[in-house]
Amino acid sequence: MSDTPVIPKIVSVDDHVVEPAHLWERWLPERYRDAGPKIVRRGLGELKFVGGTSYQITFDDNGPVADCWLYGDLVAPHKRHVAAVGFDRDDMTLSPITYDEMRPGCYDPVARIADMEMNHVESSLCFPTFPRFCGQTFMEGPDRDGLGLACIKAYNDWMVDEWCGDSGGRLIPLIIIPLWDAELAAAEVRRNAERGVHAVCFSEIPPNLDLPSIHTGYWSPFFAACSETDTVVCMHIGSSSKMPATSPDAPAAVQATLSFNNAMASMSDFLFSGVLVDFPELKLAYSEGQMGWVPYILERADDVWEEHRAWGGVRDRIPEPPSTYYYDHIYCCFFRDRHGLKSLDEVGVENVTFETDYPHTDSTWPHTKEVAEKMFAGIDDETVYKIVRGNAIRMLSLPPD
Repeated sequence: MSDTPVIPKIVSVDDHVVEPAHLWERWLPERYRDAGPKIVRRGLGELKFVGGTSYQITFDDNGPVADCWLYGDLVAPHKRHVAAVGFDRDDMTLSPITYDEMRPGCYDPVARIADMEMNHVESSLCFPTFPRFCGQTFMEGPDRDGLGLACIKAYNDWMVDEWCGDSGGRLIPLIIIPLWDAELAAAEVRRNAERGVHAVCFSEIPPNLDLPSIHTGYWSPFFAACSETDTVVCMHIGSSSKMPATSPDAPAAVQATLSFNNAMASMSDFLFSGVLVDFPELKLAYSEGQMGWVPYILERADDVWEEHRAWGGVRDRIPEPPSTYYYDHIYCCFFRDRHGLKSLDEVGVENVTFETDYPHTDSTWPHTKEVAEKMFAGIDDETVYKIVRGNAIRMLSLPPD
């Protein structure tokens, strides 16, 4: 065991892409292009975080400019704290930004790979920005069965063929689905699996989006498609458009501290849902949820199952202790979590993956290797390999080394 572990090239399972301005104008069928998302430059008067995933925005022609997505009635400005890499820590503010001010690696695949090289990262899985973490934008926008579905397919085509297409496998495709229709979602999973995609975005808590819960059976076609195609269901914190908060006037730092709560709640939901009983090959991944909380939730869930399963409604649905399903099906993901690393035996050495969160404010770019060396000090090289690379390769069905 070495005090300074060997850090192999990292497979980051949670990064983000800022969609390029041309995406939907280039990839949508021609009949939808006029109505599809497009970029305009607008002056902003006020940009204020109001909780959850919501912002209060006013526009002022004389204010600082932002490049904004227009889609139906939605005007969504780019924000510096979402495209934060390259700025000093105290300049990673909630303020408008244009493509000209962003580091090109935010939106350009060639530049992204160069930034990955600077950061000791071999491969990267990137969540969307304008569609939000599981495609909520197109569920809430106009004509979702026509334009909305076309926008989703266009995004996925761009993701596979342009963002990832010439990367030699270094950029790993992650698709979105039409959340409003489980059968359409299943079809989109299968369409993309035929061209080698094995990761899909989903909401951690669908009822927060006014969608059926995972207990209803509604999502079975989607889960079946993921199971049959070896497609991991990736749930990013905030993918329910709602974040834990204590009060409307609490600073955003409180919400950021509590962000893991959504992953904790979602995992509890899945452990008692029976979904992992019905689909024994299904894989789930909690992105940016960290892992220090996992040992207690597993202890508590098993205790509830042991003591309360008869009146708790799970006696006939969950035949094994809930922790059994966690170790067989679920991956957690972290960037800084020393407490979780001290609990690896309970978290599960085979259940841990690593991220760099490029280009968000939490990102460890361009110092991820140095951060990892300090964080993993005293952990054997075989375990480090699994955490930063091996488990992600298995989770994402990537070719072995």
